[in-house]
Amino acid sequence: MSIVTKRSSMTLFSDPRDHYSHRVRMVLAEKGVTVEIIDVVSGKEPEDLAEINPYNTLPTLADRDLALYEANVIMEYLDERFPHPPLLPVYPVQRALSRLWITRVEKEWSSRLDILMAGKGRETVLTKARKELRESIIAIAPIFAEKPFFMNDEFSLVDCCVAPILWRLKEVEITLPEKSTRPLHKYMQTMFERDAFRASLTETEMEMRE
Repeated sequence: MSIVTKRSSMTLFSDPRDHYSHRVRMVLAEKGVTVEIIDVVSGKEPEDLAEINPYNTLPTLADRDLALYEANVIMEYLDERFPHPPLLPVYPVQRALSRLWITRVEKEWSSRLDILMAGKGRETVLTKARKELRESIIAIAPIFAEKPFFMNDEFSLVDCCVAPILWRLKEVEITLPEKSTRPLHKYMQTMFERDAFRASLTETEMEMRE
């Protein structure tokens, strides 16, 4: 991983295929944080992880004596621990709206992508999840014509949640109509060419769009 520059007191246990781990890696890259990233394959978690996270889940961040799990908790901690550049708005109303958008992304996009990435269950379930995710993304596509980032003039934690999902659309066999989602395609290109995004990718993730 290109984010790792030297041995650090901060360690991220990360699933190289999972979009929740990816969003945390994006924040670390945006902040330029020196961190040791340990790639963990789901089902083969090291003993070190179980010692600091009672749920043995990924991603998990260890920062000296502190251990955090749940991607959104980790992202907000990193944004406060390393305040530059800020990835949440300064004003309470805008911060609340950003958190609300993240919650909507979780409910409407992440939950369906999780089903598709797991690739388990009946084909009817997978087909339904694929259809709902595609339609939900298409429905929101016009908002990307209004601002350069997701409902914001500045890059934020919301983009760190959205971009990893959009990166995986090809992997889960979702294509978007070019004409009606042109602003979204432009947003995707901007995100995917961003230096921090490129730095956050694992080899497994790079292969998703080859």
